[in-house]
Amino acid sequence: MRLVRGTWLVVLATTAIGAPRPPLPPSAAAHADAGQIVLKAGDNIDSDLHAASPRRKLNGRFLHITDLHPDEYYKPHASTEEGFACHRGEGPAGAYGAETSDCDSPFSLVNATLDWISANLKDSVDFVVWTGDSARHDSDTYHIPRHNSEIIKTNRIIADKFAETFSDSKGLTIPVVPTLGNNDIYPHNVLMPGPNDILRTYTDIWRHFIPQEQRHSFEYGGWFYVEVIPNKLAVFSLNTLYFFDRNGGVDDCVAPSEPGYKHFEWLRVQLQFLRNRGMKAILMGHVPPARTEGKQLWEETCWQKYTLWLQRYRDVVVGSLYGHMNIDHFILQDTKDIDLAVIDPAARKSGRTRESMDNDLSIKSRTDYLLELRDAWSKLPDPLLYAEEEVGVEQKKKNKKHKKKKGKNKLGGPWAERYQLSLISPSIVPNFFPSIRIIEYNISGLEDAATWVDTMRALGDDPKVHPYEEGDGGESNLDDEFYFDMHEKKKGTKGKKGKKPKGPPLQVPDGPSKTAPPGPAYSPQPLTFTGFTQYYANLTYINNDITADGDGDLGELKWDSGKHSGKKPKFEKPRPREFTFEVEYSTSEDKVYKLKDLTVRSFVDLAHRIGQTSAKSEIDAERSEHKDEDEDANTEEDQDEFEEDEEDDDFDDDSEEEEDEDDFDAMKKKEKKGKNKHEGGKNMKKHGKSNKTWLYFLKHAFVSTRTEEELIEEIY
Repeated sequence: MRLVRGTWLVVLATTAIGAPRPPLPPSAAAHADAGQIVLKAGDNIDSDLHAASPRRKLNGRFLHITDLHPDEYYKPHASTEEGFACHRGEGPAGAYGAETSDCDSPFSLVNATLDWISANLKDSVDFVVWTGDSARHDSDTYHIPRHNSEIIKTNRIIADKFAETFSDSKGLTIPVVPTLGNNDIYPHNVLMPGPNDILRTYTDIWRHFIPQEQRHSFEYGGWFYVEVIPNKLAVFSLNTLYFFDRNGGVDDCVAPSEPGYKHFEWLRVQLQFLRNRGMKAILMGHVPPARTEGKQLWEETCWQKYTLWLQRYRDVVVGSLYGHMNIDHFILQDTKDIDLAVIDPAARKSGRTRESMDNDLSIKSRTDYLLELRDAWSKLPDPLLYAEEEVGVEQKKKNKKHKKKKGKNKLGGPWAERYQLSLISPSIVPNFFPSIRIIEYNISGLEDAATWVDTMRALGDDPKVHPYEEGDGGESNLDDEFYFDMHEKKKGTKGKKGKKPKGPPLQVPDGPSKTAPPGPAYSPQPLTFTGFTQYYANLTYINNDITADGDGDLGELKWDSGKHSGKKPKFEKPRPREFTFEVEYSTSEDKVYKLKDLTVRSFVDLAHRIGQTSAKSEIDAERSEHKDEDEDANTEEDQDEFEEDEEDDDFDDDSEEEEDEDDFDAMKKKEKKGKNKHEGGKNMKKHGKSNKTWLYFLKHAFVSTRTEEELIEEIY
């Protein structure tokens, strides 16, 4: 036992754990041990697939699932109150979970979820993104404290269940890409630099999923990638615990001795490698890069590097996916916030200090966070401005000398390349209703592309994975240029002010070629995300214990005992209905969001509408969407102008942001004053009036567990 950054860290040996409790159905995981192979440029895949019969086709869909938090001590009809945590007592805990409470998931929910996926989705998705947290919270520390062996055991159970779900008799049929969550380690949040026992253990737990040639990389730092469509698309599993502001075992992403620094160097090299091969990438992790005016989840230098990297590789990155926060929402990173001096060791300017977000967000803190997002979105450039300035070719030629077009350049060109998008999916753990997401992507021209499973099986003798043994896994020799000694003793504490050692100068990644078209995150093209369908399990109906009603309040307490707190189940023993997921909403059909695709431009438009504070301004924002539908024909000249403007900006020109605020203030002055029975008071003045898009966004953020009336009452 030793003290690390103010946290007592108990180092425990990790070993294979015996039979799970409760038992799961027999696993087919034994057939999924075949390792994955990272293909090299030039490999002829299609000619080797004659032995694979029948060939699997791409569906243009993949599954995002996150935050399962299984709890083997969960008991149906136990109390949901703080201190009981659905482990004992009497209360409304349902057979499949205690919806809207802070209790974790029973294994019945996890098994039913994966069984439903197997029966309904397995054959129609191309790969799985699994963004971590597959162990319970430490919410019952007095009676049943968490410990390392339990966390490892639970993760083995879940990993084997995933392997079983997505396998046939020969092994995995689609790739599954996992990542570490902050509750997948002990103590939670604290992951020391690798190589270490935790990373070696997860290398074995995820032996079905981590490609053979990526295992040294994962053992070293917990990061890897999988070519989910060989030679076309890779999914990168980022170890966001090394970016997480609450990880007391590491510091920043600037010092060369820090794992966060090495992570970004690895990512820079790999994204450049993909660019050279003409491939694209999806980035995913557990903790999202959430950052508001006053709070953040990532350490500032890590956020700065991430935003810079995405800006420079915007032609490669298709999208970014995260979990952790349990609420359905999205965030926009603004490249105008990049400050190179913060991440350049030669300058080492101190960044602005923001508070760390609560690790386990309460309902109230989640609501405050969403209100902060809305405040920021209310200052976004007005889509009506740039829509009116998207003029025809002849007019553009006349105005060619006047390249600084106000509205367009505020957005970063016609594709809104000033901004970046992160999609954050709600969870399985029923803080609200359990939820999963199916994301659709464009497969035009890829209909006959070689799939992962056909490629792996055509290659023949895949290397087998041996069980984990203590002491396995020496120093990696992969990408030696970027593998440094990570065992240097760290000095000081996280965020401590003072003189820091200077490292090598910042190496800003190369940007896209000026002749390169916008990337798939910005312009519709093959691999662009086109939409998603959100599924949820209505546990109030399925558990069949409590009559649904509309009571319950947000409250200030950290622990939420749920909307059914204090109620007694209808039956002495659980009588649940058949478990199923149903569609909550689909972006392709949604008449409020009106998302024609999931490009950054579409979400900037949506965020602007959410941020509006009057019905008139929202209608104007909606009208602007129809004025820019034919803009694609004149993109190339606009893109050249954006590139020139970008070079002039050097990431620190604030003049356009000030203009944005002036425009917003002017807009607010034009709004008609009025009163609404739900609108008024201190909070309403601070956050502005509600609009239908904002309330609709809130409803889905909480996975349809709150009515519009409840949202208005509780937020305002």
